[in-house]
Amino acid sequence: MINLFDVSELLIFSGSSNVELTDKICEYLEVKKGLIKRQVFSDGEIWIKFKENIRGRDVYLVQSTMPPAENLMELLIMLDAAKRSSARRVTAVIPYYGYARQDRKDQPRVSVTAKLVADILTKAGADKVITMDLHAAQIQGFFDIPLDHLYASPIFTEEFKDKKENLVVVSPDVGGIKIARSYAKRLNADLVLIDKRRPEPNHAEVMNVIGDVEGKDVLIVDDLIDTGGTFVAAVNALKKRGALKVYGAITHPLLSGPAIERIDNSAIDELFVSDTIPQNLLQNSKITVKTSAALFAESIIRSHHGESISSLFEVDKS
Repeated sequence: MINLFDVSELLIFSGSSNVELTDKICEYLEVKKGLIKRQVFSDGEIWIKFKENIRGRDVYLVQSTMPPAENLMELLIMLDAAKRSSARRVTAVIPYYGYARQDRKDQPRVSVTAKLVADILTKAGADKVITMDLHAAQIQGFFDIPLDHLYASPIFTEEFKDKKENLVVVSPDVGGIKIARSYAKRLNADLVLIDKRRPEPNHAEVMNVIGDVEGKDVLIVDDLIDTGGTFVAAVNALKKRGALKVYGAITHPLLSGPAIERIDNSAIDELFVSDTIPQNLLQNSKITVKTSAALFAESIIRSHHGESISSLFEVDKS
């Protein structure tokens, strides 16, 4: 932990989607969480009030924007309220950046929601954004304000340092090859790619496994897991090709629909996820939650002091 020589101008507030993570961030930084009042009218309309003076302060608002859409709306209202209260700088800390999977116009007459959300966050008053493992790296270019993009690899790689002698890292698709390479570099492991096609959303078919996994322990890395169908298909494909133990390291556990049941019934040995999306997992699940609090806390304090955060996420840039 770096020296917290001056946090008098820093205030951290939590939206309703990430209260536990915000508490851990504040505990790590040894700062008191800011007081905020949230009220929901009978028709569902959200009302926000900061219960302390934030004029001239450096304000950080922690809120993931996974469904329901009220999470995004709440963040927008918090940003607007902070800006209208004369905060010096308002940073949106978005552990999970929702609506990021629609990052290009791949069909006629569809929205690019990743760009849309970037625009409305800026319009609502965000001066800066801190987020982790975007679904596509190019989303950073959708913002006209500074964005710090953190990587979850430091959270998970400690778990596999004692397994790296027989370990290969697997990217579940071409889009994840860069982040998978960062895991492979950290663990000094070989890299394997799964070639798949996606005929429709939430459904993928494994076409080929590019690389040798026979007799190896395997670590599948990805930015998110939704219904678990694609992930379980990858596990099965690797097992068929002779993989011994199969692990997963997934940053954002959406885990919608039958995801947890699919994972419990799959051949996966253990799946590690972060707490960017809160979880109340079943006791018999194969899922282990690792906290991202330290990474976000370090990025907040370094941002506050104008220091570099690149050392927090050493990613292979080649």
